[in-house]
Amino acid sequence: MRRAGRKARCIGLLLVLPIATLAAQSPTVAPPHFSKLVHTYSIVAFDSATGDLGVAVQSKFPNVGGIVPWARAGVGAVATQSLGNTAYGERGLDLIAEGASAEKALRTVMRTDTMLQDRQVGVVDVRGNAASFTGKTTFDWAGGRVGAATGQGSVSGGKGDVIVGRGYSAQANIMVSDRTVKNLAETFERSKGNLADRLMAALKAGQAGGGDKRGVQSAALLVVRKNGGYLGANDRFVDIRVYDAVDPIAELERLLALHKLHFFPSEPRDLLPITPALVAQLEPILLSEPAGQPEKWLTRKQGSATPVFLEALRNFMYWENYDVRVRMDGRIDRVVLEDVLKKRKP
Repeated sequence: MRRAGRKARCIGLLLVLPIATLAAQSPTVAPPHFSKLVHTYSIVAFDSATGDLGVAVQSKFPNVGGIVPWARAGVGAVATQSLGNTAYGERGLDLIAEGASAEKALRTVMRTDTMLQDRQVGVVDVRGNAASFTGKTTFDWAGGRVGAATGQGSVSGGKGDVIVGRGYSAQANIMVSDRTVKNLAETFERSKGNLADRLMAALKAGQAGGGDKRGVQSAALLVVRKNGGYLGANDRFVDIRVYDAVDPIAELERLLALHKLHFFPSEPRDLLPITPALVAQLEPILLSEPAGQPEKWLTRKQGSATPVFLEALRNFMYWENYDVRVRMDGRIDRVVLEDVLKKRKP
């Protein structure tokens, strides 16, 4: 990757045109800046219930997650694509932290952008403001949508437009049609659950709408929450990148499920009392594991959730990487229990 323009990230691309187009434009010469564009679709969003901010993105380009998504807990989130300019992520989030709205931050960075018409950017802030811009020299189909200020439906925009709304911003370039952006917006609006799940659902719907003309290769999901990272030590609640895959969205979905299991805290509704019946299910595991080790988690049966049993269960759960779901209050996470038993079926 090399820099082009002010803080721009450049990406090579082989353009494949239909035969009819080649015939009509012989000899065909791609515009000089074409080889530097990042072709992708993304959605940037804010969850007013939790304060989560996030970005989901997919592209026919390796490791799009290292280029497009930016987010800062308690501040905002940004997707910078086409000819991705890191200033929209770095400076844009700084401006929002200083009090600027998503639109104000976007327009401020735009004023100093020497290659503005090659950019495509989506921004949300922690107050729920959203803005999106698509440059005039991005390739068809290119455009975006933001949630309507009324909370119902969306506002659309094409090349050269800055559109402003609430809640989310969806944008895409070199798509099969505008259906991808429509699907991103409509699916996000009607989806339920945590922000990661809603962004994942929108990304899948975007691909179902046609997606990138050239196919698929990489995807990423970034969600930030104050102290939402591992054991509360940072704000990276979800940070998953699929560098290169035949079906990157399916792989991203698989990794999200794995991430939830090992990094999401327990939901109160999933906590089960450790009854003697559950002890009977877990004791054989604790008496025989860890495999290949002379000392096992339990040396003899307990029959109930004694302090010795709970300590053995805790050590087992840490060994198996269920760190954030470990408890010592006589209860066990149903999700963990199901995973433990499923992995040990005969």
